[in-house]
Amino acid sequence: MAAGSSGGGGQLRSKSEADSGFLGLRPTSVDPALRRRRRGPRNKKRGWRHLAQEPLGLEVDQFLEDVRLQERTSGGLVSEAPDEKLFFVDKGSKDRELNKKRTKGQKRSLLLKKPLRIDLILENTSKIPAPKDILAYQVPNAKKLKRKDQLWEKLVKQGEVPRDVRRAQARLLNPPVAKAKPGPQDTVERPFYDLWAKDNPLERPLAGQDTFFLEQTKKKGVKRPPHLHTKPSQAPAVEVTPAGASYNPSFEDHQNLLWEAHEVELQRQKEAEKLERQLALPPAEQVATQESTFQEMCQGLLEESDEEGGLGEGQGKSPEAGADNTGGAKASAMPARLAAVEKKTERQRQREKAARMLRVQQAAVRAARLRHQELFRLRGIKIQVAQRLAELARRREQRRAQRLAEADRPRRLGRLKYQAPDIDVQLSSELSGSLRTLKPEGNILRDRFKSFQRRNMIEPRERAKFKRKYKVKLVEKRAFREIQL
Repeated sequence: MAAGSSGGGGQLRSKSEADSGFLGLRPTSVDPALRRRRRGPRNKKRGWRHLAQEPLGLEVDQFLEDVRLQERTSGGLVSEAPDEKLFFVDKGSKDRELNKKRTKGQKRSLLLKKPLRIDLILENTSKIPAPKDILAYQVPNAKKLKRKDQLWEKLVKQGEVPRDVRRAQARLLNPPVAKAKPGPQDTVERPFYDLWAKDNPLERPLAGQDTFFLEQTKKKGVKRPPHLHTKPSQAPAVEVTPAGASYNPSFEDHQNLLWEAHEVELQRQKEAEKLERQLALPPAEQVATQESTFQEMCQGLLEESDEEGGLGEGQGKSPEAGADNTGGAKASAMPARLAAVEKKTERQRQREKAARMLRVQQAAVRAARLRHQELFRLRGIKIQVAQRLAELARRREQRRAQRLAEADRPRRLGRLKYQAPDIDVQLSSELSGSLRTLKPEGNILRDRFKSFQRRNMIEPRERAKFKRKYKVKLVEKRAFREIQL
């Protein structure tokens, strides 16, 4: 059996002997120093794993792991621990007797004091102390502060004290007088005054000072302009809905509200039809053809070509007559140029000066005559002034009436016009006679938003349009592409 067993496991024993690092006793054993060592890349992760799987590496890892386990559990190596820490005297019999003598209340209090299992799991059981945080003990400018403390210690010995210490000593010698807090009786006895009145107690110290100085030093607020106290619109904040919108309206009120909603829908339909007519294609007889397009492009060119042709024919028929005309034009232009170049004589200048003076005298006489005649037109001028003033007063009153009429209407505050909200109305078949089966109509947030626009508090707005910064790219996945029907 020994031989068989040795023969069967000879290969395994030789491998184990070779892995152990010692020279075996078998004749096939090889000296570990003479064995070829398997080399591999040491700068790769597989090289680290290969070194860690070597027998020596495994033994070192096990030893280090055992040391770390002992440090975590017992706070150090067990071989270096004293006997008092490793052994203890068992006194369990007395503890059992104490447990028997305890009452239910004492046992319940002990159970309440016992920590929860989840807390025990989360508790740190390692005996290794946490590393010391060096930064927590470092003080910025420690050397400078140390030198400063040494200097003050030397000065204190000489009789000098820091300024903050002197102030503290002064406060101890002369303690500040505590301000008496106003009690409830003082509050009741304090007189009331109007905060917005001109003679209130808060503005008395500022009386008589320069207004500009008070505004610049923020001691007096800037006067609000009077238009801030007026409402932008006289329309009511909450409009009462018509009687036809009730949950149980009368027949006449409900029909009137339906008629108003019908008129709104008709107006909307007319606008849509008008837009369709404007954007519709022209009929067949008005569709532009190639011939009509060509005629439109040559609209002004045919007349110009006819005129040019007529001129060319005239020139071709009588070249001599054309030459005569050009010669006469040249002859008439020459004397005019010569006359402009000729120098005026002294007599001509005197005549022109006398004519200018005569024209000025005649204009002055005419203006004086008109002023003299206007004296006799005072009655007519008064009538004209009265008529002009009456016309201005009429226009002023007309503008005032127009402003009053438009006071309740929404103004144009932005690029969009105000659009009235839809009328909330129910059909005759949708009416319910009880509040229990009533369907809600409208939206209170939308109603308040439209009310702000109607009262000119905010400009009409539209929902912001989402604009994608990039184009959507459609990609067909490979799994879907492989499916063939």
